[in-house]
Amino acid sequence: MSDQEQLYPPVSRELSQQRRQLAPKPAEAFKAFSLSVFAEGVLPAKTKQLIAVAVAHVTQCPYCIRGHTKAAMQHGATPEEIMEAIWVAAEMRAGAAYAHSALALDTILHVENDGSE
Repeated sequence: MSDQEQLYPPVSRELSQQRRQLAPKPAEAFKAFSLSVFAEGVLPAKTKQLIAVAVAHVTQCPYCIRGHTKAAMQHGATPEEIMEAIWVAAEMRAGAAYAHSALALDTILHVENDGSE
């Protein structure tokens, strides 16, 4: 068993059943919500799955990465489209770090000017 498998147990029917048994109403509500969100709508299901692939990379959920990548392909997404969505996520993650540097710069300014935060 690899380190990754120990950290992230494989998806199994038993785990899914246990989740439903321990909290059936939230599990049912979440499933209905998920089906509603990913259904065809103003945005095509393929686009929604590409968004999900990108978000999964930002949230770093290995289950979501695998599941939504597979779903995106099942809805006709190409490997190139999937990788481009991942690059958009990477830019947004990096861009957020860059944008938040304004907080550090503002703190530096305040500390240098009056010695406080």
